[in-house]
Amino acid sequence: MPSATPALEMRVTSERVDMAWDTEGTKRRILLAATAEFATHGPDGTTIERIAKTAGVNKERVYNYFGDKRSLFAAVLRNELAEVARAVPAESFAREDIGDYAGLVYDYHRERPELIRLMRWEGLAFADEVPDEALRREHYGYKTTAVKRGQEAGAITRDLTAEHIMLLVLSLAGWWATVPQVARMLCGPPTEDEHRSRRAAVVEAARRLAAPAPGHVSDPGSR
Repeated sequence: MPSATPALEMRVTSERVDMAWDTEGTKRRILLAATAEFATHGPDGTTIERIAKTAGVNKERVYNYFGDKRSLFAAVLRNELAEVARAVPAESFAREDIGDYAGLVYDYHRERPELIRLMRWEGLAFADEVPDEALRREHYGYKTTAVKRGQEAGAITRDLTAEHIMLLVLSLAGWWATVPQVARMLCGPPTEDEHRSRRAAVVEAARRLAAPAPGHVSDPGSR
C-alpha cells in the first residue's frame, strides 16, 4: 500500500507542538497520525504504540481518548467521512448536477486518497459488520436521499434505484484512486492533461447514467 501523501505528512508535522494541556490538539494529532498509519498499513499492520510515537504522545493518551485500535480506526473513518461530506455535500439532485458532484468527488479523492485507502483496508479487515455501521448507513442515506429528490423531480432516472445510482456514481468517481495502477495501464501516466480527461469522463458518465429517458418514467420497485 502506498505511503501517506505528502500533504498528510505535512499536516502531521505541522501539529507537532507542545500539547501538555491542549486536549483537542492532542486528539487532532493522534487522528492525523492514525490516519497516515492506517491508510498505509491497515488496522492490522500497525500498532497503538507506533501511532502514539508518530503523534509524539504517550500511548496511554491514545487509549484514554479513543479506546482500543478498532475504536481508533472507527474514529479515523468517522473523521474522514465527515471531511468529505463537508467538502462535497449532496442535498438534492433535483437542483444540483449529479455530474458536477461526481467531478468534485473525483477531485477530492485525487487530492486526498487516504479515505479510499482506509475503506479498502476496512473491506479486508472486517468480513461482516464494520465499526460504526449504523452511523455509516446514515451517512450514505443522505446521499441516496439526494438522488431520490432528483427522481421525484424528474431530473434523475427511475430505471435504477437511488441506492444503485449512488453507488455507481461513487464508483465512477473513486475507482481511479482505488486502483491507480490499472488507471495508469489503461489510460497512461496521470499527467494534468490526463486528469482533466478522466474528470471530464467521470462527469459525462455520471450525467448519462442518471439521465431519465426522454418522455419515459418507470419505477425501479416494479421491476
